[in-house]
Parts: sequence; C-alpha cells; structure tokens
Amino acid sequence: MTGFGRGAVAGEGFSVTVELKTVNNRFLDINLRLGNEVSALESDIKRWIGQRVARGRVEVNLQYDRSEEVSYDLNRNIVGGYLSAMKVLKDEFGLAGEPDLNVVARLPNIFSSRKEEPSADFMPAIEKAFTLALDELESMRGKEGELLAIELDSRLAEIETHLGPIEAESATIADEHRERLNKRVAEILERAGMTAEIDQGRLAQEVAYLADRSDISEEIARLKAHTEHFRQIMRDDRDVGKRLDFLTQELSREANTVTAKTGSIAVKGNALAIKSEIEKIREQVQNVE
Repeated sequence: MTGFGRGAVAGEGFSVTVELKTVNNRFLDINLRLGNEVSALESDIKRWIGQRVARGRVEVNLQYDRSEEVSYDLNRNIVGGYLSAMKVLKDEFGLAGEPDLNVVARLPNIFSSRKEEPSADFMPAIEKAFTLALDELESMRGKEGELLAIELDSRLAEIETHLGPIEAESATIADEHRERLNKRVAEILERAGMTAEIDQGRLAQEVAYLADRSDISEEIARLKAHTEHFRQIMRDDRDVGKRLDFLTQELSREANTVTAKTGSIAVKGNALAIKSEIEKIREQVQNVE
C-alpha cells in the first residue's frame, strides 16, 4: 500500500530527519538514501523497517545535520607538493612572485572535515526518528487498508450473487443431458427412417456419465468456502497479503474449472462474471500487506 511517514529528532549538536514513502510491491524492497556519516546503520535501518513493514517498495531518505562547529584537517602533503613545484617553477624559469593564499586554498582535496565520534544519544535519536516515521506511515496505510477491505468485500459479494444462479442451473444438468440425448437419438432414427424403442437403462447410464463429467457441485462448494476464508483472512493482522494472493489463485482455478466443465450458457456467463471479479481482486490484493 502507498503511504508516507516523517520523523524528526534533535539532539545535542545534531538533528535527524527521516522520511519514508511506500508504493505497491509484492515483496519488501527497501531503497536507502543515506549520507556517508550514517551509512554504517544500513542493516539496523532495514531491520527496523522489516519489523513493521512486510510488503511494498520503501523509499528511505535520512538527513543528518550537525549544528555544532565543524573542524577541518589540512592535507599537508598536497600543499607541500604544490609549494615545492611552485619553487622549482620560480627558480628554473627565473619568475618573480609568491604563491597566493587564495589560489592554494582552492586546490582540490586539501581540506577534509574531521570525523567526530557521535554522542551517546545519536543512535537512540536515529531509532526514535524511524519509530515516529513508521508510526505515521502505518497510520496512513491503515486508513487505506480499511477502504481496501470494503472494496474487496464488495467484490466477494458480487461473486456470491453469481454463485446462486450457477448452483440453481447445475441442479438441472442431469435432466438437460437426458433431454438432449433423447432428442439426438430421435433425430438420428428419423433421418435413417427407422423406428425403435430407446433403451432407458442405457440412456440412464449415459446421462449419469455425462452428468458426472459436468458436475460442478464441488467447485461451487469450494468457491463458497474460499470467499468465506478470504473474509476471515482480511480480519487478521499479519501476513494477510501473501495468503490472500494464494487464495485468489485458488478462486481463479475453481472458476476456470466451472467454465470448462459445463456447456450451459447461463453457467458460463455467470462463471465469466466471477472470473472478472477475481481479476479485480487480484489487482487489489497486490496492495495488501
């Protein structure tokens, strides 16, 4: 699910700001943007996020600012080498003048900020900033989740409206096969100019065979059970997305079987409508954590 969270903490001589942004992803993908001074905390940051977020692409932006005076170290080797080269140039070519301080100060890499050890409250401040950001992120994602649950429940209800007609139609399958076979045999005999009594025992066997092949009662029962199980999972608190993803595949499999096993236009039409709802559910389930 999409969401945004921000946390800011100020300590003695420094301030920390954490911004988290999430977008949909089937798995947890954490993308960090850290400065050099906090890059060593990468594993800790991923652990903190992993404890609160299970799915989604998480963009992490951590800004660390020092409010105290920064000390610099001078790279004496570079300066000394430059001045020696200038002296050689002056002596060898008989040039006049002295090196200019402004020119020397603009030499690349002659100054480097002195790395100070962070204070004792640095690490707790970082963790607190992430906690605040994750709290805000979870709150936003929770509101989106409530709306998504309503959407998914409406899709399940739509599936159930199509299951009723399928179940009613499936109860007449045997009679339809009997009528179709009787009509077919009568047409064949009529074209051949023959009259014969249809063997009702043999007809019953054929009807039973065809009815068994096109029986969708088990698929209907599983579709009902899956929709109810789907609702139960939505009421859970953890690892919901992956389980709903799997259950959506099972719903799709049963709907495909119903479509393949029946010759009834009414059943096929309702089964195709169910498949359409399942595809909409599949798209939304990718957003569920």
